[in-house]
Amino acid sequence: MLGERLQGLRRRSFVGRDREIALFRSALADSGLLFVHGPGGVGKSALLDMFADVAADAGRSAVRVDARHLRLGPDVLPALAEGEVLLIDTYELLEPLDDWVREQYLPSLPGDALVVIAGRRAPGARWYADPAWRNLMHEIALENLPPQDGRTYLTAQGVPEKLRDRLLAISHGHPLLLSMLVDAVNKGAEPYRIGDVPSVVGALLAQTIDQAPSPLHRAALELCAHAPVTTEDLLRAVLGEEAGKLFAWLRTLPFVDEGPEGLYPHDVARDALDADLRWRDADRYAGLDRQVSAALRARILATADEREQIQLLADIIAVDGARSKVATCSNPPATMQAYADTLQDGDRALIIAMTVAWQGREQAELVAYWLDRRPGAFRVFRTASGEPRGYVACLELAETDLGVDPGADAMWRYAHAHGAPRAGERVRAWRFFLDRDHGQLASPSVTLFAACQVLDALTRHDTAWTLVGAYADPTLWAPTMHNLGFEPAEGAEYTIGGTRFPVFAHDWRRTDVEEWLEILHARHAGALAPAADGADNTVLSEPQFAGAVRSALRDLHTPNLLHENPLLRSRVVRQSQRDGMTPAETLGELLQTAVSVLPADLRALADRTFLHPVTTQERIAQDLYLSFNTYRRHRDRAVTKITEWLWARETGHRTSTR
Repeated sequence: MLGERLQGLRRRSFVGRDREIALFRSALADSGLLFVHGPGGVGKSALLDMFADVAADAGRSAVRVDARHLRLGPDVLPALAEGEVLLIDTYELLEPLDDWVREQYLPSLPGDALVVIAGRRAPGARWYADPAWRNLMHEIALENLPPQDGRTYLTAQGVPEKLRDRLLAISHGHPLLLSMLVDAVNKGAEPYRIGDVPSVVGALLAQTIDQAPSPLHRAALELCAHAPVTTEDLLRAVLGEEAGKLFAWLRTLPFVDEGPEGLYPHDVARDALDADLRWRDADRYAGLDRQVSAALRARILATADEREQIQLLADIIAVDGARSKVATCSNPPATMQAYADTLQDGDRALIIAMTVAWQGREQAELVAYWLDRRPGAFRVFRTASGEPRGYVACLELAETDLGVDPGADAMWRYAHAHGAPRAGERVRAWRFFLDRDHGQLASPSVTLFAACQVLDALTRHDTAWTLVGAYADPTLWAPTMHNLGFEPAEGAEYTIGGTRFPVFAHDWRRTDVEEWLEILHARHAGALAPAADGADNTVLSEPQFAGAVRSALRDLHTPNLLHENPLLRSRVVRQSQRDGMTPAETLGELLQTAVSVLPADLRALADRTFLHPVTTQERIAQDLYLSFNTYRRHRDRAVTKITEWLWARETGHRTSTR
């Protein structure tokens, strides 16, 4: 019969859930209640099907009830005969009757009744408040399939081996999504991420996520899917004063969990919501990405503890990486309670030992040299118990460091050959990185290393060059470095113990942090054209910069000459430029600000000489009751101070005035 055929097909396609089925078999010998809960699509209904089959094999008939097909009334749930098993699906729709079910309906059933309730939400507090139900009820939190069960399912469905791990990564083992992806593959698709199959995204949203009650609630849900964790503060920063109400609503959703840092959705719900918005409204997606990033950046910079800053960035990297098509950026490992720490007593020997194991004795000797010379340059990645599992070192290079380490020498020479640091600017070089168990392959240490790099970029405002010479495999890591705005430093490669290390470089004077973040936003939002790399931006020496300031003051009211001033492509002007302003207008505004902060005895002179010149300098000197020689001395002092003010912002303060 068709029913028997369907039952056979269902059993062959059902995998895993051995623990849950064993618990049900045990419960068949007794009465009681199993309360199964989990998000939509996680397999609750399929599990109830299997429970019904197991009950039939044991000689007990199962009464199946789906709350979607019930009408509220006095006989909403059926009476049971002796020995029958009751399976209630979609229980979240019966929650208005929860007290009645618990206090009246279930106690009225036969003494040998076994009841299974399946819904999206866990049993409420009143179930646990009653000591009798605490003893009779077994709670089953249904989660995604573990990898081995997922592979078994994909094998049974005939999915090619080369696609199995990819589908498991996209689906996170979510049964419904996995089955949808199998269907898409059978139709010819080979997706790399969930957004590559919009039809699956739409179907998944319809199956797993209830409709938001208003556009503002939908926006809160999209924000929750986009951010690593969601707090009231984040909602308020992006969506305004309804944050409290929206946060309370998000907490009620069955696919949103609570953690120590805030709310976060289940992985499948997160991916589906984010992919749907990106596909449906690319402009709004880009705007949300920019708003969330700005709010999270402000939070990171306001956090005093470096360990917490790194963890916040690691969470962001883990979430954002799942949306990337770059292989080494995609699905970065979660930190799994690993954390970054400063160097401690006892770490030295372990760091050297793991370096010998992975990269040889010559590299380990150089690590030992820098551990003694620059211990503060090292960050140690620890397990939850505090044991070192990896490390990284970022060296601030100086000429006095040369001659010992070929890697440091090569990076220093490259920086000086391609735009030497100016007075007050630094050259920072990521020289070492390893994970104890995985070397330089995917690990929690890789994610923490990336977080350390980003934090360094956000907080080190006096850096001219950042160079990354820690990776030993250029083929593996070049796409990631390019995605982050770091390009190969040709000629800076170096060899240690027979291993050739590539170097990747970024000149922050040509593409500063604000411009760099815009590039990352554009790539994250799916910009079709690559962002400019800043090659045409000007890096002026201090004497060149001073000469350009003098020219700008002289040509401030001669537009055709001012437009040729090299300051227009300098970092200080690019940082300060607001929407709708030209570089020349920005430079003029900067000069006005510089004049306004001069000492009082120079301010009026500079204003009348440069900002609002209406007569000759000789006449200005007379009006200020100064001899012309004294006037020129004061004028030159004012120019010097204006130059110093601008130079400080050019070389050491990359925070934007926008």
